[in-house]
This record gives sequence, structure tokens and C-alpha cells, in this order.
Amino acid sequence: MEYSVLKALSKAQKYCAYQERSQQEVRDKLYSFGLHRNEVENLITELIDSGFLKESRFATAFAGGKFRVKKWGKVKIRRALEEKKVSEPLIRKALSEIEERDYKTALKELIKAHSKKVVEPNAFKRKYKIASFAIRRGFEAEMVWEVVNDYFSDI
Repeated sequence: MEYSVLKALSKAQKYCAYQERSQQEVRDKLYSFGLHRNEVENLITELIDSGFLKESRFATAFAGGKFRVKKWGKVKIRRALEEKKVSEPLIRKALSEIEERDYKTALKELIKAHSKKVVEPNAFKRKYKIASFAIRRGFEAEMVWEVVNDYFSDI
């Protein structure tokens, strides 16, 4: 369905007001309205100037939300932000907003919770399964192994 530029701007403002969006998400939405490249870029500029669209605000909200709600690690968050075409400096800034203490605590809780679910008599295989799970969730392998080894030394 094709929209006029004013109608597309109104719909894009509502789209951005509902939740934080990346520029690429908004760009894709505007293209889906049947707009041409120069119209899309002009509307993106208008949305930025009027405060509806701010990439740094999006990156910080996205990273914080995925960490707090979905318990994603920084590696997975970084990949998701890269897929949304967020710039490297903004990705670094968003990830730096995650407190290191909270990050390590979340990893410890994730490992503790998952270790209760893993049924494996062989201790090495059990540690490997637990560590693999945490690494797939996006936590750094070195930190995961450190926490897994600490967890099993306390048991």
C-alpha cells in the first residue's frame, strides 16, 4: 500500500513513539509504504530532528532490555545490534551501560539454574553442557568457563 509523504510521516511517528526503533527498522518500514529513497531519507532526517528517532537511545534500550529480560550476554546483544545496522561506537556505548557486577551475577544465576536441569553423570560432560548453554546465550567463553569452574569448585 502506498502512502503520501505526510501520511507516512504520521505513521512513522506513531511507530517510533510505540517503542525505540533503529534507523534501519524505520527505513524498512518507510520503504514498505512504497516511498522512494530520497523521501525515506528526508523522513528519517525529520524523525531524528523532531526527537522521534535516536539511534543511541535505541541501542541503550535494546541492550539493557535484552540483558535484563532475556538474559542475553554481550556477544549476542552485539550481533543483534550489528544486524540492525547500529554503528560500532553506539554498540560499545550501549554495552558499557551494562554494569559488570550485574552482568557477572546474571551469568552465575544462569549457570546455577541450568545446572539443575542438566542430568549428566560425567562431571566433564556436565560442565561442558552448562558452559555451552551460557556461551550460546551470548556470554564470553572465558568468563563462562571461569564462572563454571568456580561454581563446581564450591559444590
